[in-house]
Amino acid sequence: MPILREWRAEIRRSMKVAYVDYVRATGIAEYRQTRGNLGAAVAARDLDDTRSEIVTLSWWESFDAIRAFAGDPVNRARYFPEDNNYLLTRPETVLHYDLSHLAAPPAGA
Repeated sequence: MPILREWRAEIRRSMKVAYVDYVRATGIAEYRQTRGNLGAAVAARDLDDTRSEIVTLSWWESFDAIRAFAGDPVNRARYFPEDNNYLLTRPETVLHYDLSHLAAPPAGA
């Protein structure tokens, strides 16, 4: 059964667009380059005038595939060199879910 990995944190709202671009170039790109990754997405929403929340979701064939990306323990969050320039919170862990169904995104999404 596929596994959904969820990471989320708060960022400076003024840097939301730049951080989403950074996450696409680092985390999402590395997810996609890891054998056993089935897809990935990044999303953001504004919380108030100064903060936004960023979420990455990635789909994996197995915990071994996640381990190839994240190392051990698999529930530990993985960060990239410039993350601290944007982040207001830095969670130590991520969440994993059994994924009962995985459908391809609509064309053009």
